[in-house]
Amino acid sequence: MKQNYEEKFIKNIENTNYASLSTGHQVFFKSIALQYQFSFQELKQLIDFTIDFKMWNEKDIVEIFKDEYSNRKNAFNHIRDVWNELKSKPNSYSTFDKSSYSDKRKITFEKVEKETLSLGACPVASPNTRCCNLMTLDSVESCGFDCSYCSIQSFYNQNKVAFDVNFADKLKKLELDPNETYHIGTGQSSDSLMWGNKEGILDALFEFARNNSNVILEFKTKSNNISYFLENEVPSNIICTWSLNTPVIIENEEHLTAKLDQRIGAARKLADKGVLVGFHFHPIVQYENYLDDYKKVYETLMNTFEPKEVVLVSLGTLTFIKPVVQKLRSRDFKSKILQMSFVDANGKASYDLKAKKEMFKSAYDSFEKWHKDVYFYLCMEDQSLWKDVFGYEYSSNNQMEMMMKMAYENKINQKRI
Repeated sequence: MKQNYEEKFIKNIENTNYASLSTGHQVFFKSIALQYQFSFQELKQLIDFTIDFKMWNEKDIVEIFKDEYSNRKNAFNHIRDVWNELKSKPNSYSTFDKSSYSDKRKITFEKVEKETLSLGACPVASPNTRCCNLMTLDSVESCGFDCSYCSIQSFYNQNKVAFDVNFADKLKKLELDPNETYHIGTGQSSDSLMWGNKEGILDALFEFARNNSNVILEFKTKSNNISYFLENEVPSNIICTWSLNTPVIIENEEHLTAKLDQRIGAARKLADKGVLVGFHFHPIVQYENYLDDYKKVYETLMNTFEPKEVVLVSLGTLTFIKPVVQKLRSRDFKSKILQMSFVDANGKASYDLKAKKEMFKSAYDSFEKWHKDVYFYLCMEDQSLWKDVFGYEYSSNNQMEMMMKMAYENKINQKRI
């Protein structure tokens, strides 16, 4: 019987994260598996629990697992209960130790010849969430930053950053309807500014903006690499937006990115030059006293910028597809980003609507002085939240798109006068 289970165990672990465990944990798992003969699903979950405990900087499963259980079910339920309890309570970074983190990646740059221009609909759009119908332009593929929650890591090889050698030529040949307004963002497949003008990407994008006044071209970033913008004349239809977070999240989860004051400082310099700026609070992350920490960031922005300089503020939170969760568990690093109570959110994992309402309403109410002059929106969130947060809602994605573009165009036209 034991021999048969051992053969079954060897077969079952092929479809789990067993290979991501340390040698010591692999030995431990084999011993308890042989003792209690866990089912495949139990084994799979226990392995994931083990990885999570380590990632979250919590007690090791070897410490948690008791010397003796009355049966297999009690053994599994005990570990699952500990895991659920850790997920249900507010995260605390006060004793979080991420000292083991280091940038072990050796990034290589490669030039690729793509047949077509990578311009299309936002890849995270969903019919069940209110969406602005943003078009995305992939000028670069893969990101040099290492934010623990980022979905890019599940789409591209993190160690290779790809530049399309024919990007500029294809952009010049792009034919757009002159009677339509386009909102195009470059920050979906990589950070918009961290690479600067490498391979001439900013030269090409600036020329594209100058030649297409009906395009609102948005650069979204977590960097402070704005030298090209300071050294060149910036077309009025270019807006620069920064993804911001609290110092706690930046320090522990947004690895290698610019610090909060560096991002805000870079935005201030571009606003001084007359460039319209915007801010994305996405993701807002729950942890102990998180609302107070975010309010401090909101206050800093209102004390640093005039509403006429700011075109947008977007709000969003953690949303995971299964491949991203699996990718995180396959990495050997510390993060509390998965230590949260997941619920189904239109086929993805996220906070429940009650938690989202709390974080978004706190943010929007904090920006009361900007309500009349800045466009606020929820990104990739359930449409039912709009009424509770903003006091109004859109009947369709097309209506939201129209109102957003109108708000942006008004700001751009005011700047042109």
